[in-house]
Amino acid sequence: MQQHLGRLDGVSKVEVSLLTGKVAVLPRPDAKLDPKKVLTATYDSGVTVAQMTITATGWVERNAARQLVLRVNGDETFPLKLDAAAREIEALAGIGRTVTVRGRLYTKPGKESKQKPELQPLEILEIVRKR
Repeated sequence: MQQHLGRLDGVSKVEVSLLTGKVAVLPRPDAKLDPKKVLTATYDSGVTVAQMTITATGWVERNAARQLVLRVNGDETFPLKLDAAAREIEALAGIGRTVTVRGRLYTKPGKESKQKPELQPLEILEIVRKR
């Protein structure tokens, strides 16, 4: 799996811990790393993903559908799961301040599922920094 993920565009390093069962995919500083491709590549390598978390910096805004999103660059956004943490940073929407969050993009469904996993709305686990 380490080699499989290491071939993805934008990947600098893949760290696998058999002891904890965790995999860290580290992006190159100058590259864009697509979480959906990471999730799909992990699934395609035969490994079951229990959950996927990211740390991302961007700004909060409302998209054309008025959905609250975290925009991490010009064309990449993550819809936010509307919960207390998302509501805490909702006040930043539209004012151009950046925020760094640690959030969950995927949690494995309770029952065994043979379907390819799909990214879920970003559930904010921690607000690391507001600027």
